[in-house]
Formats: sequence, C-alpha cells, structure tokens
Amino acid sequence: MATVRIPTPLRPFVGGKEEVAIAGTTVAEVFSNLGQAHPDLGARITGPDGQVRRFVNLYLNDADIRSLSGTQTAVADADTIAIVPAIAGGHNH
Repeated sequence: MATVRIPTPLRPFVGGKEEVAIAGTTVAEVFSNLGQAHPDLGARITGPDGQVRRFVNLYLNDADIRSLSGTQTAVADADTIAIVPAIAGGHNH
C-alpha cells in the first residue's frame, strides 16, 4: 500500500490522521480507493469526472505527478503521495 500524506486542513476527513495507507497500482487507483474509504476527502480531491481538481497538486516521492505520467503514474507499495492544495494569494501593491 502507498502512503498518502494528508495536509492539515483535510485531516478531519480522515479522522485527524497525517497519513493513510491506500492500495493502488496507479495514482488514479490510489485516489479512487481513497475516495471510497473517505468519501468526504475524495470529493475535495477529485471532481465528479474522477479527475484531480485543478487546485490540488499531487507529489509522488517529491515529484509532481504532472511531470511524470499524471494520474496514470505507477505507484509501488513503498511510495508516498503528498496532497498539496494550491494556496490562493499574490502580491499586493
């Protein structure tokens, strides 16, 4: 099982845990299984179409999945996936 790191704002949806172990052979499969195990969290990560929401960044072992094979990136049991919500903001003049 892969380890999925949960950011602080989303931890209430997984019982306050920092990490959860989820089975899957691709990023898409891991997040499908995560959504089944924790539906409220899943709805915040993926849209109704099953795609990762625009404002959610996913990192597999510190590599942005967009620079790999996206949600079809292969996942091994020892891998860690970090959920990193994009933070709104900017520079005010």
